[in-house]
Amino acid sequence: MNYRHGYHAGNFADVLKHTALCELLRLLTAKDKKLFVLDTHAGAGGYDLAGDLARRTGEADAGIQRLAAAPRAGMPEAVGRYLAAVAAYDRKFGPDRDGLRRYPGSPRLVRVGLRAGDRFIACELHPDEALALKREFAGDRAVEVRQADGYKVLKALLPPVERRGLVLIDPPFEVTDEYERLLRALRQGLRRFATGCYAVWYPIKDGTAGAFVREMAAFKPLVLELRLDGVAPGKLAACGLAVINPPWRFEEAMREALPWIAARLGPGVSWAVDAAIATPAAPVSAG
Repeated sequence: MNYRHGYHAGNFADVLKHTALCELLRLLTAKDKKLFVLDTHAGAGGYDLAGDLARRTGEADAGIQRLAAAPRAGMPEAVGRYLAAVAAYDRKFGPDRDGLRRYPGSPRLVRVGLRAGDRFIACELHPDEALALKREFAGDRAVEVRQADGYKVLKALLPPVERRGLVLIDPPFEVTDEYERLLRALRQGLRRFATGCYAVWYPIKDGTAGAFVREMAAFKPLVLELRLDGVAPGKLAACGLAVINPPWRFEEAMREALPWIAARLGPGVSWAVDAAIATPAAPVSAG
């Protein structure tokens, strides 16, 4: 358990999954019924983009910092809401300044989208990350933090009593059998809670990712992807988010948001929506 998301906070992968996460929450809370949210691999909750971990990679500079500096004219609404949530979190730590200093992880973005009566459980197995997460939400009764294996918790908590739910599965992919573990847990979750909305993030690094997405096709997900050009060998250059049972109008929002995001992230960045059986070498829609 060596993975620390602080190295990668605010990178292009976070931009993809967190834009989608904010839009999923908005659409799912539009109905006047309680919602259950489970984040199986929640991380620390918030990150210092000027801290040692983030500065060691500088990945946020090519991700969230580029979007935050972009003109607002013509910005898709889904992106605008995501950036507003990021900026609001950053302002909690100090007055306005050039560039973002603090970046919210998925638990913080979920918390912003919750209504009174909604329920949220955030799980993190890494001891240091779990401790940071508990500190992040100390005294907040709307958030339950558990230091636990998110896959096991997923099986134990589904189906939720609310009968409406969003499950975010965003593993670190630091073990060789992560894809198999994820698919096994997802199948168990869907057997117990077939109508839930599941958002599953995955890196695209080798042929294993292609096999994983082909397996995922059985669940009929909406697949979102971003790919970078000219990335140094060994660095993450592409990732995807597979959304099972997405709410109405989510696909429409993502088809508007992703080309705008790709264009702002830089030349050579491409995007895809509904690439149901993508592989690392597959063509994608140009941004």
